[in-house]
Amino acid sequence: MMPQAVGITKHLGENVPNSSSATRRRRRGRPAAASRDDVLRAGMRQYLSGERLDVQAIAAQLGLGRTTIYRWFGSREQLIGEVLLRAALPLLAMAHDSAHGRGGPMLLDTFDRFNRRLAESSALRRFVEQERETALRIMTGGDGPVQPRIVAAIEELIRNEARDGHYEPPVEPSTLAYAIVRLAEAFLFNEVAAGIRGDVDRLRDVEAALLGVRASER
Repeated sequence: MMPQAVGITKHLGENVPNSSSATRRRRRGRPAAASRDDVLRAGMRQYLSGERLDVQAIAAQLGLGRTTIYRWFGSREQLIGEVLLRAALPLLAMAHDSAHGRGGPMLLDTFDRFNRRLAESSALRRFVEQERETALRIMTGGDGPVQPRIVAAIEELIRNEARDGHYEPPVEPSTLAYAIVRLAEAFLFNEVAAGIRGDVDRLRDVEAALLGVRASER
């Protein structure tokens, strides 16, 4: 599913005429330019506070041109995708770190914890409610900025368990990871299939079947 600080130091000595002239030169210097990471942090603040991600507002806040932001990210949707990944991937890592057992049961516990954290995210829920079509395109598009990265992260977890001899995937790990992610998307975001949206308990049962483990295993 990153800060910087720039400082300038000078060693005072015989080659520096006096400290006041050095201070005047520093005051006349231009401030350090905002970075790509600063843009992501500003976007994350807007996302977590429930605001619509506004490229113009971020540019004004950071003293950047919008063209610079678009050069770095390509589009507003790509920027949103990077913000969503910055929010989601740590949740997946935390879910994995706190999961119990090993092999298939551990994978199921990881994915269940991750899905529940996504379902409980007020920021994600507001984003989907405010910009549903854009949100689904960004999050669930196979050529979008989010889904391929989440699939890759899930696949890595599956391959690690298989490599360590704790799990034998019923299908190729890349296929299994894709199925796990697509299934979660349907249960978490789909309004068409009545009765399943947000039903993380049923989602866990179906993911258990995909993984080839009993849903009761922890």
